[in-house]
Amino acid sequence: MTSEQQTADDRPVILLVEDEALTIMDLGDVLEDGGYDTIQCASAERALSILQTRPDICGLVTDVQLSGKTDGFDLASSVAEARPQLPILIVSGRAAPDPDRMPKGAEFIARPCSGEDILQRLRHLMDC
Repeated sequence: MTSEQQTADDRPVILLVEDEALTIMDLGDVLEDGGYDTIQCASAERALSILQTRPDICGLVTDVQLSGKTDGFDLASSVAEARPQLPILIVSGRAAPDPDRMPKGAEFIARPCSGEDILQRLRHLMDC
């Protein structure tokens, strides 16, 4: 079976957390075209709930500003505490990387950037 013929079960699953509808749709398409399955949501609270029920998630991409009470930095910290080996990529066009709020091993990418830039950074972070 070639990589183009892989079944959905063979594709790594990424949790994508973004509250801008067009952004999450576009980035989800880029990640899926890049070989990943995505689970998409708009809030940190929903993301944490999904992570509790989906052990197959192997990476997190989150915006800093999200719907709900929790931002992307706090989400990343909670995820890093619960699943320390999970690769985390934090994306923002409004916030700067805050070393005091970045979990160990997480990476930050500033917007403007393309979906391909995020895909490449995610691949590097995941070592695949």
